[in-house]
Amino acid sequence: MPPATLSRSRPSATARGPARTWRRLAVWVHLLSSVGWMTCALALFALLVPALRGGASWAVEAAHHLDTQLLAPLANTSAATGLVLSLGTAWGLAVHRWVLTKLVITLVQLYLGIVVLSGALNTAADTLRVSPALVVGTALMASAIAVQAWLSVARPGGRTRWGTRGGRPVTLPTAPPWVFALVVAAPAVDVTLGLLLGFPSPLCSLTAVLVAAVVGHRTLRRRGVPA
Repeated sequence: MPPATLSRSRPSATARGPARTWRRLAVWVHLLSSVGWMTCALALFALLVPALRGGASWAVEAAHHLDTQLLAPLANTSAATGLVLSLGTAWGLAVHRWVLTKLVITLVQLYLGIVVLSGALNTAADTLRVSPALVVGTALMASAIAVQAWLSVARPGGRTRWGTRGGRPVTLPTAPPWVFALVVAAPAVDVTLGLLLGFPSPLCSLTAVLVAAVVGHRTLRRRGVPA
């Protein structure tokens, strides 16, 4: 979706109140889940290091339980809230270099976490043997989240080539409050589904991301901007 410069009318104080509240709640959930994700990754590292030497089956089982019951839901929540906050605000996904960098890191983390690390942990839980690569992977996951935190604070790099149009900065619309409310409520629904199904289910979080993308697209079209 190519970006575009939009002229936005100034909302009333009443309209700004709920939007600001839900947006801040989404930021709060994003921060909590990101810190929790990094903490769980560090906990996995701490559990798996002694398991490398053997004779620590309890550590492998604890790491597997932590990954499926806590790390995965926190990772899903962190990714979903981050995407909605980008899609639903003027930051966008590809307008600023630091946001685009965080997006790439998050997608790589989710792929490696779901496909590689979780699979390796399942194997380790069955065989009670831990590979050095698995331990290194957990350390790299925690480090990547720390890098993302630095990017959020420093915001380096300025705008991307999609961040300007006709020599002017791109301004994207802010999503309605209910979009942020949806992503705030999503983790509770996903955790409940995960408990019922027996495995992590990010269904509601994915729905919130898709809704934010569709709402943003329709808003651009409604304002006569090609998207």
